[in-house]
Amino acid sequence: MKRLFDLAMCLGALVLCALPLLVVALLVRLTSPGPVLYWSDRVGRYNRTFRMPKFRSMRVGTPALATHLLDDPARYLTPIGSFLRRSSLDELPQLWSILVGHMSFVGPRPALFNQDDLIALRTEQGVHKLVPGLTGWAQINGRDELPIPEKVKLDVEYLHRRSLWFDLRILWLTVVKVFRRDGVSH
Repeated sequence: MKRLFDLAMCLGALVLCALPLLVVALLVRLTSPGPVLYWSDRVGRYNRTFRMPKFRSMRVGTPALATHLLDDPARYLTPIGSFLRRSSLDELPQLWSILVGHMSFVGPRPALFNQDDLIALRTEQGVHKLVPGLTGWAQINGRDELPIPEKVKLDVEYLHRRSLWFDLRILWLTVVKVFRRDGVSH
């Protein structure tokens, strides 16, 4: 049922977002050298690695680290990178990952391949069995500001509370948070 929901929502989102996807791709291309998309190695269900696309908001050559681990992350941003991140428009290409089944609309955010502490805690708690999401319970409860143990605690809560209604609540709260730009770093 969840996969059918994801496919239906994804197809609808692709239709609604076709023009914004095109405009953002053009803006990324015109404002900085390099590819439009950044393909990030992420950890998915059962700790399998997959490649997740995002609109490139950082300059080519930026170290592949979580933003909070970069020394002065603002210096790596492209001219429109800060806007893309604050507005979450950099996340739109992840619709592809939902379409192919690597991600869901709702689930724990996929860890970077090198976030060993996050991956280990999620595996220990059984969270690794979930399909990662475009948004999740931890996302709407702190996003980039949460320490890893707190993020995993919220992921475990999602694991135990999963339902269509809970997913719909998370999606709604995500829309509210994005428009308020709550919890976004850079």
